[in-house]
Amino acid sequence: MEQVSDTLVPLTLTIDGVHRTEAVDRRSLLVEALRDDFGATAPKTGCATGDCGACTCRVDGAVVKTCLQLAVAAQGSDITTISGLAPRGELGPVQQAFWDEQAFQCGFCLSGMVLAAEDLLSRNPEPTDEEIRWAISGNLCRCTGYETIVAAVRTAAERLGAADS
Repeated sequence: MEQVSDTLVPLTLTIDGVHRTEAVDRRSLLVEALRDDFGATAPKTGCATGDCGACTCRVDGAVVKTCLQLAVAAQGSDITTISGLAPRGELGPVQQAFWDEQAFQCGFCLSGMVLAAEDLLSRNPEPTDEEIRWAISGNLCRCTGYETIVAAVRTAAERLGAADS
């Protein structure tokens, strides 16, 4: 795809395993391009300043607040949203733990929390509560008080550890 206009440029991404190219405004933030141009509605636009974590995705394996990155900077990247954690419609282990522990209310922060928890558990399979709180500290929840979120991450860690045994 060639440049479409002065402001629109082709952007190629793999989102949740699907390789696509769309014309995006060169000034778009990654969260805007994901939602508006690629139709990936899992990342939310909450603050647009990197404070709330609702826009969190994995970009080439790293947890990224997509409201802080220009879309064009992600050219060729592999993006995972919370939807990519359950490609066949079944909840992944961390998602299931959040469900079982009722670690959500409105759900707005959920995708960022789950991706932050997944990232933590991929690096540290047996985190302490303090380490869990630190890992999710970039994600704001206005509803739960965090106790059920910490419990969900702990439950996921236990289940994943048991599955590895």
